[in-house]
Amino acid sequence: MKQFLKYFFASVLGTISAIILLMVLSFFFLMGLVAMVDTDEDVTISPNTILKLELKHELPERSYFNPIGLPDIISSNIGKKIGLNDVIKNIKKAKEDDNISGIFLDLDDINAGTWSILEPIRNSLLEFKKSGKFIIAHGNSISQKAYYLGSVADSIFLTPTGDMDFKGLYAELTFFKKTLEKLDIEAQVIRVGKFKSAVEPFISDKMSDANRLQTKAFLTSENDYLLKKISEARKTNVDELKKLQDNLLVQSPEDAIKYKLVDDLKYRVDVDEYLKSLTGKNSDEKLKTISLKKYMKVEGKEKPYTSDRIAVIYAVGEINSSKGDETTIGKENIVKAIRKARRNEKVKAIVMRVNSPGGSALISDIIWNEVELAKKEKPFLVSYSKYAASGGYYISCGADKIIAEPTTLTGSIGVFALIPNTQKFFDNKLGITFDKVMTGKYSDFVSGLRRLTNYEKQVLQKQVNRVYKQFVGNVAAGRNMDYSAVDKIGEGRIWSGLQAKEIGLVDELGGLDKAIEMAADMSDIENYRVVEYPEIRDPFEVFFETLLDDTSQKVFGQEINRVIDHYSKAFDLLKGSKVQARLPFEIDEF
Repeated sequence: MKQFLKYFFASVLGTISAIILLMVLSFFFLMGLVAMVDTDEDVTISPNTILKLELKHELPERSYFNPIGLPDIISSNIGKKIGLNDVIKNIKKAKEDDNISGIFLDLDDINAGTWSILEPIRNSLLEFKKSGKFIIAHGNSISQKAYYLGSVADSIFLTPTGDMDFKGLYAELTFFKKTLEKLDIEAQVIRVGKFKSAVEPFISDKMSDANRLQTKAFLTSENDYLLKKISEARKTNVDELKKLQDNLLVQSPEDAIKYKLVDDLKYRVDVDEYLKSLTGKNSDEKLKTISLKKYMKVEGKEKPYTSDRIAVIYAVGEINSSKGDETTIGKENIVKAIRKARRNEKVKAIVMRVNSPGGSALISDIIWNEVELAKKEKPFLVSYSKYAASGGYYISCGADKIIAEPTTLTGSIGVFALIPNTQKFFDNKLGITFDKVMTGKYSDFVSGLRRLTNYEKQVLQKQVNRVYKQFVGNVAAGRNMDYSAVDKIGEGRIWSGLQAKEIGLVDELGGLDKAIEMAADMSDIENYRVVEYPEIRDPFEVFFETLLDDTSQKVFGQEINRVIDHYSKAFDLLKGSKVQARLPFEIDEF
């Protein structure tokens, strides 16, 4: 009887659990359907409306439908995930929209991404101002990124009890040497170039002198550029701004006024009253605003029909041997996209938007070859976003023209191999041992279960040297440079977009819009449509992949999750392709 009751209650508990799980899954599924139905709603607006611009979520390169992944259910971020492309498109639309009087820029919790993501948005706002319409910015707490974006506004307001960051930039790198030592894992490294520091986190507990040099140079270039643009917008002196950073002089809202970083101290309710006055409304009337998400559904002015097209191919994420998706560059998605655009007679030019820290050297070379085939038939340009490093630079070095943001992390022309030796980890930590039978002396080459012999290290070094030589050669051919000149600026060193233009790695500074305009000029077309590749996958297909995604962002705190993310990327690097062309490190910029 006792056994019967035990199994009976176990069966009941299992049934209840299954029913609850089914209900939860059904809820997620229905929520996704509701979000999908909402995406096609038409919206109209009346005159004297203000476009309210909030950038509280990280922006992907382009919008896509985010179907009920568990983390997003918890954060209520279901439905269309707004991308950088739609932000810029709608700021342009607002410039021409007679019903839009101006833009209100909410500077709280700006989390759109890196400086290279903010730069094209800021430039779009500067273009918007040419229409004569106003931009007003306000924040309770203004970060450095928020201030850079808001510096284009006609007036910047800060809450009287708020705060503002203005302290300069720093980069934080994470090192795993001590972790591997505790786990009895040995990182076996083969590399080319003194700056190729992707392997440093596994063999050191701090930056090498070379790595510190390149990181300092990159950040200094970036910071100098940001201060220059702020000084132009706010009509202040660069040296004075640098002095404020270096001495941490902005310590209170009153300091922000004193040093002319903001125009006045106002609570949000007072800013709303000011906005009413700008749109000709009385204090007792309601302020008319529209969110970006809703404004995206407002019809813009129709353009004349044309069959001519410029293809924009989004190459985003790490380069690996998977098929690839919206966040990774695989062995299929970008190759197929380039091939499809090349074979489409209506496509007159191709622009590849690259945002990648690199990855597999093999896949990078396959994509590079596809670019070479495409540019023989039509103009092929590249636009750089946050990263165009290592493999990210490799895949695009043969383009007819390369356009980078001033703050794009560019170059890192170098190659490495990282083979973990996990023998002691399994033996000492887990008590697991292995035995083997081989048909050849080196059949277990790079198995990861033992230390490499000197001969095996020599073999790997030859492979790495060969890939590096090919990498440098491809860059030299694509950029019309001598091999020795590329080798000198290579060695795995990173550069800002500004620096990269000076040394010949890029042709122009600017964003995706500039690259598209250049592509149109090179194709001798004026009227064209922009088409995007690869095609966004069906939401239901993504649903089943994302439903059980990792929820660490919600379970753990933000800081804990940053550490988890670093560890995850580190071990992805350890188990990645044998020979890699990858960015030297993951940087958190502040």
